[in-house]
Amino acid sequence: MASRLVLVLGDLFIPDRAIDIPAKFKKLLTPGKIAQILCLGNLTSPSAYQFLKHLAPDLQLVKGDFDIPLTNSSQQTSQTTQQPQQQNAAEASFPIPTALSKVVTHGSLRIGFTHGDSILPPGDPDALLIAARQMDVDVLCWGGTCRFEAYEMEGKFFINPGSATGAVSWLDETLGEEGEDGGGEAGDYGSVPSFVLMDVQGDVLVLYVYQLRVDGEGKETVGVEKVSFRKEPAGAVA
Repeated sequence: MASRLVLVLGDLFIPDRAIDIPAKFKKLLTPGKIAQILCLGNLTSPSAYQFLKHLAPDLQLVKGDFDIPLTNSSQQTSQTTQQPQQQNAAEASFPIPTALSKVVTHGSLRIGFTHGDSILPPGDPDALLIAARQMDVDVLCWGGTCRFEAYEMEGKFFINPGSATGAVSWLDETLGEEGEDGGGEAGDYGSVPSFVLMDVQGDVLVLYVYQLRVDGEGKETVGVEKVSFRKEPAGAVA
C-alpha cells in the first residue's frame, strides 16, 4: 500500500543558524515512507533540498522570509560566459519558491500551508483563523516561530511544526534563556528541533510530533507524541 504520510517541516536556516538536520531525524526519515512533503519556507540549503527531494519527489514549497537564490557568486562571475547552460541547470535544480501559500487535499481534508510572516500579529490565533477561512481549509500549517504548536479552534486544526534544525527565531522573546534549567532543550540557544508527520484517513488526521531532546548529560533522544483531529460534519460548527 502506498504511504499516506505527509511530512511537514520548515525554518531550517542552514547554514546561517544551524549546521544540518539532526542525524537522529535523518535516520528516521527514509525514502519510501513519505508520500508528500510540505516545506513552510526558509529551506536555504541545496543539500537539504536534495535530501528532502530524495525522501519524496512530491516536495511542495512556499516562500519564507529568508529564502534567497542559493547560487555561488564567484562561480557566476567566472562561468557567466563559459557555461551559461550549466549555470541555468544548477539554479533550476533548486527552485526558489514564490508562492506565499498553497492548499493540498488529503482524504476529505483541505490542508493549507504558509510560512506565516504575512500573518500579523505573528502566530496570533485569531489572525490564523482568518487566514484559514480565507484559504477555505480545514487544517492550516504555518511557520516562522521555530516552535511547535498544535491546537483546534472553531472546527479547524492549526499546526506549527517548529524548526527541523532547532534554529533560533528572532521573534523569540526568551532568546538566550534556553537550556538554563539544565536539560530538556536541544541546545543552549534556539528552539527544540521538531517536525511532524500527518496521516490522513478520510476526515481524520493523526499528527505525529517528533522532538529532539537533550538530557543533563548531553544524551539526545527523540520523543514522539500523537494528536488527533476529526473534521466536524458540515453545519456542526456554530
